[in-house]
Amino acid sequence: MQLGIDIGSLTVKAVAVDERGTVKGWVYLPSHGAPFRTALAALEEVVRQVGPGHIRALGITGSGGRLLGQFIPGRYVNELVAQTRALACYHPEARTVIEIGGQDSKLLVLEEQAGRLSLVDFALNTQCAAGTGSFLEQQAARLGLSIEEFSRLAAQAKDPPYIAGRCAVFAKSDIVHLQQVGTPLPEILGGLCLALARNFCSDVAQGRPFRRPIVFQGGVSKNQGMVRALEEVLGLSPGELIIPRYQVLMPAIGAALAAGGPRFDWQAVRGGLSRALAQEDGQAEKHARLQASSPPVEAKLTPVRGKTPGFLGIDVGSISTKAVAIDGEGNLLAKVYLRTRADPLGAAAECLKRLGQALGERLVVQGVGVTGSGRELVARFVGADVIKNEITAQARAAWAVDPEVDTVFEIGGQDSKYIRLEGGVVVDFALNKACAAGTGSFLEEQAARLGTSLEQLVELALAAAQPVRLGERCTVFMESDLIHHQQRGAGKQDLAAGLAYSIAINYLNRVVGDRPVGRRILFQGGVAGNRAVVAAFENLLGRPLRVAPHFEVTGAWGVALITRELM
Repeated sequence: MQLGIDIGSLTVKAVAVDERGTVKGWVYLPSHGAPFRTALAALEEVVRQVGPGHIRALGITGSGGRLLGQFIPGRYVNELVAQTRALACYHPEARTVIEIGGQDSKLLVLEEQAGRLSLVDFALNTQCAAGTGSFLEQQAARLGLSIEEFSRLAAQAKDPPYIAGRCAVFAKSDIVHLQQVGTPLPEILGGLCLALARNFCSDVAQGRPFRRPIVFQGGVSKNQGMVRALEEVLGLSPGELIIPRYQVLMPAIGAALAAGGPRFDWQAVRGGLSRALAQEDGQAEKHARLQASSPPVEAKLTPVRGKTPGFLGIDVGSISTKAVAIDGEGNLLAKVYLRTRADPLGAAAECLKRLGQALGERLVVQGVGVTGSGRELVARFVGADVIKNEITAQARAAWAVDPEVDTVFEIGGQDSKYIRLEGGVVVDFALNKACAAGTGSFLEEQAARLGTSLEQLVELALAAAQPVRLGERCTVFMESDLIHHQQRGAGKQDLAAGLAYSIAINYLNRVVGDRPVGRRILFQGGVAGNRAVVAAFENLLGRPLRVAPHFEVTGAWGVALITRELM
């Protein structure tokens, strides 16, 4: 027999096959961020099932396979080659293969050439959870379901609603809205499956034709809701999508069939894995300690005495809605910060109600300005005099805080912005793409994973002695990194500090990119109140950041100032 092992991003699969490709033993284990340790357990189990004396050679594949192959005797096999070998054995009729796993998805285009099955084209997903099993797992966790319950209920959907198949974190907003209008749970789950199927076709396949017969494999192929969604999106009849018997083992089977190199030596393999584990445990890179350079800004409101003419500013964001009242000099008289909760009109109405409670008839409103992603809708609702985009509003507030500012970092719940100013005029800007990495939602997701609040996360991060390096990762994929570091002994403090660095690194690399960062930087948006993130930026840039007073409402403040000038 020959042995194959597939080191995936979330799971490890090992299989033993005979010379005809018949599976004689197999194991499928979640890796929980420790792939080498799990690989040792998986190989031990399969060797126990078939006996070490019956194994001739070992094949290694998967995202972690090349690294593992440096430590143990065996042949590394490219994942796509391994898939093709297994399909040639089990499904030689296949012409298109959809493989969706925990953090990876692939499209394989196959043809028969010279009497054998050949790979003629392929496509892979990007560093994003949309279009992978992690997308579905995170939504299932949010809804309090196991992935098995998710599969069963999604298959019952009759008329699934449209849900954006973008960032898995942002899809939460769509789900909250559907729940608020009473959409049944099976329909929501069916909508999520259709979102993933559409995302795969647009972002992975990117216009490549799906030639039949079509094979669907990988862990997500176990989800009946996904099978139905792909049949609908691809225009297939029920049962026309082929699901292999060993749907999660195909790469491992292919690696076993392609195994070669030195004869299998179980003791040598175990010794190599022990060396790999020792090196893995000593490799963790660290960041410098975080130190808050300055205390939080004390933002004061101007007291109102008697009848005061003033202006209102409303910023309707995807996560939060903010409103402010200013006087004729531009001073803040009152401010309100609320969660939008997928109801921008309701949030705006509540903001206005609270401003009214705070100021009563002492404020004589001379004009109203609206900004943010929901500005057009809310502007009609409140009868706004001015509607401005977020870049203009944030820049105006920044200039009011510091006329010498040349760079503005603004990070909110689902949006982050870079603005370059010269003399108060916007000369360049950039926004985040449909990705939560580098936004407030990222921190919220990770704080929940660590079982702590955002406020506690800041204190933990500032107390960390050795912040871990988490780098740039999709917020959904970050879970496996956190588990990995926890298993290597990292405490909550070091993980919290690593997350603060990760926000800053994601922002600088994904939003700012190669644009210049000036010497006078103003930090705005809800995340600016996180002293650990401020410290991370200062360490990475080697210069101080000034946090704007009233940083959480600068968009509303800016559009109120613009309204005052235009009126």
